Amino acid sequence: MYDIAIVGGGPAGATLARLVGDRYRVLLVDRRRPDAVAGQAGGQKCCGGLLAPDAQQMLSRFGLGLPKSVLVEPQLFVVRAVDIPQRLERYYQRYYINMDRGAFDRWLLALLPNGVELRPGCRLEGYSAAADCVELHLAAGGKTVTERARLLVGADGAASVVRRSMPGAAAQGPAYVAIQEWVECPSTPPYFSAIFDPAITDYYCWTIPKGDRLLVGAALGPQHGAGERFAALKEKLAGLGFRLGRTVWREGGLLRRPRSMAQLGSAEGRVALVGEAGGWISPSSAEGLSYAMRTALALAEALGPGLDGCGPRYRRTLRGLAWNILLKNLKARWIFQPLLRRLALQSGLNSLAVYRPAGG
Repeated sequence: MYDIAIVGGGPAGATLARLVGDRYRVLLVDRRRPDAVAGQAGGQKCCGGLLAPDAQQMLSRFGLGLPKSVLVEPQLFVVRAVDIPQRLERYYQRYYINMDRGAFDRWLLALLPNGVELRPGCRLEGYSAAADCVELHLAAGGKTVTERARLLVGADGAASVVRRSMPGAAAQGPAYVAIQEWVECPSTPPYFSAIFDPAITDYYCWTIPKGDRLLVGAALGPQHGAGERFAALKEKLAGLGFRLGRTVWREGGLLRRPRSMAQLGSAEGRVALVGEAGGWISPSSAEGLSYAMRTALALAEALGPGLDGCGPRYRRTLRGLAWNILLKNLKARWIFQPLLRRLALQSGLNSLAVYRPAGG
């Protein structure tokens, strides 16, 4: 029997396994194959692949530095905010690290202690409570096996199988469909664009340069016609000066947007949640990497004295982070309410003027 079974080998699951793998017998299962790449079934997660300052701070706390193999050109220092219907735009200085998300996940897995058992290409079909453990039913290679663990941790994202079966789990935040296309672009703009248009979504859309390709994405509400709204976004981008070529591949995923602290999950009984499985993601920017690492660290610290009583300790540790989510919701009111957004963009507060040479 394992001490801890972690479902999901992304930043939340891999970070937790790295932090506790020297003290506990850990099983880490991930549905992705080790050789999978973006654009293929079971490839990397649908993610913009930007490491925001909060996530950079977490890597600093862990004493980690990114290897060059994870980075993608260009590195970004400017955000272009565009309100399409109100015909407003501003540029803001921000410091992101542009990276290959798949390479980042593989790097985190390479840091695991030798005592962690990693099972890629393995899917959780369900679990059940036993007298002194949790029984996991895992599918891999056409076979189903049962494993037991004293603690089950869901690190399996917004569509968490662990959370859906968790006793007493709180209702989750509203669901969005994240769609991204990797598009050939002859001249990729050297900035991250945040695009607002209520006709497309009440959240936001984005473009991110990745080498000679442009990542075009949108977080779309659950109403019908997501594909049509995404096509409308690309047409409007052309009107903004984006020269979009052939689509190399398309990817998608589920995104949850927590609207209240009550929609956040932590731990109940022998089951705990980290990262997006618990709803831990910014409701204003959809940034989740920092929350993945912060919740993993919080659970690792709660496990320091032992498995017994780790759930209550974990819930107490997360109180401050829950208030952080609440503050991000207040920020979101300014960003996503058209009138308030117009006032902010028209004010030009904290924006910068991008120099353009004459005739350029």
